Amino acid sequence: MTKKILFAFVIAAGLASCSEDYTDWNNPQHNDAEEAVAAAYGVQFVGSGVDVNMGDENNPEKIKLVSMATSNPDVDSLRFISIKVNNQVIPYTVEGNDAYVSTYSLDSCAMVALKTRKYEKRELNVDVEATVYPKSKTAVAIKGELKQNETPIPTPEIDPKGYYILGDIENVGWTPSKGLMMTDKGNGIYTATITTKNDTNWFKFYGATGFSTDDNNWDLVNKYQYGCQVNGDAATFNMLEWKDVKTPTIAGAGTWIVTLDMINCTYTISKPILYMAGDANGWATNDYLTGNDGVHYTGYMYLNQNGFKFCTEPEWKGTNYGANFDTAQDAANITMTEAAGYYKVEVDLESKSYVLTPIESIGVIGSASPNGWDSEVPMTYVPYNTETKEPGYWEVKDITLTDGVIKFRGNNDWDCGINWGGTADALTIGGPDMAVTAGSYDIKLYALANGYAKCVMTKK
Repeated sequence: MTKKILFAFVIAAGLASCSEDYTDWNNPQHNDAEEAVAAAYGVQFVGSGVDVNMGDENNPEKIKLVSMATSNPDVDSLRFISIKVNNQVIPYTVEGNDAYVSTYSLDSCAMVALKTRKYEKRELNVDVEATVYPKSKTAVAIKGELKQNETPIPTPEIDPKGYYILGDIENVGWTPSKGLMMTDKGNGIYTATITTKNDTNWFKFYGATGFSTDDNNWDLVNKYQYGCQVNGDAATFNMLEWKDVKTPTIAGAGTWIVTLDMINCTYTISKPILYMAGDANGWATNDYLTGNDGVHYTGYMYLNQNGFKFCTEPEWKGTNYGANFDTAQDAANITMTEAAGYYKVEVDLESKSYVLTPIESIGVIGSASPNGWDSEVPMTYVPYNTETKEPGYWEVKDITLTDGVIKFRGNNDWDCGINWGGTADALTIGGPDMAVTAGSYDIKLYALANGYAKCVMTKK
């Protein structure tokens, strides 16, 4: 029983600790060049052999995740450096040549890496770094790989009546009978468009089976409540909690799209989206425009003169805007007289208009780039691939970076306001400098709207 009570707390702690920020202070120096000969020391990495099932009452609170052993008489000792689960650093304790981890930490790392709480067994990748200390030579770094099976706790059955939202939302509030019913999109997905007015806006999800017209019947309503694991969590992507429920928040005023995924037990908070589908992207809705109010949208994309439309949902399932922003099913395509190229696209649904700002170049700039902050290293645009369906991207190959920071700047000009920064998987317009480490890279930049822009950096 104690294990169940502590579960949510420990999971939340595990989510915080399973990150690249964890560092083993006992990490010894080693010669990377000697990694190639590590096999000569006969070190074996052995997995736990335990199928961790967080829903099992008899599930252990910790397991021996990895054991190291060698029969080579020349080896004086072995020492763990780090252990990763699906590229998430996991804290561990050491007893001899055995590394132990909390099963809660293991589950947390799996959730962070896989972005799901779906109740199914998953095979996790465990990567081990260790050091061999020979009796007569310098220390040698070694690596090992193994597998670990883990199953999260069982997830709730999908409510047959659907889900609604209560909270600091315009025209909703915390009155049960005025809850905002979410739209059932099928396959366990539910969405709602909401408007907030505060800097911090609290909310929760509720199963409609517990819906009550008696605004004081919170005992019934709360039986079907869903939230997060940390009170006040403002994450735009988060894991759903249904046992020790805390109240999530939405940061800032504006219009938002709330998406509840009851299969994976996650939820997302995102800005309203318009999609562009046209000849330039194979008529696929993989170019995005985002906005704050559901009326004004901005995106970055390649366009040509062969026609396009704006869409509120993928696959033409929502409202589609053609020529003159006509929403009729047979509306003509929007055609432009401007030359084909990459553009900043601003759409105003109220005035039924759009503005195109040419983006003639994008380049890498920053303290880590070859030209520093003085000038960009130009990137080349690679258009949508009709065969592979690969979206268009900007690319530079064999760029040599030093330890420092970079950004991606458009039109070789800061004043135009077209630059991307932040983290590789979450770039934003005008975002902070992105930290990089020294090396030679191939870089792909998907220069898209806020919430979708990203880059892929391949170190050579």
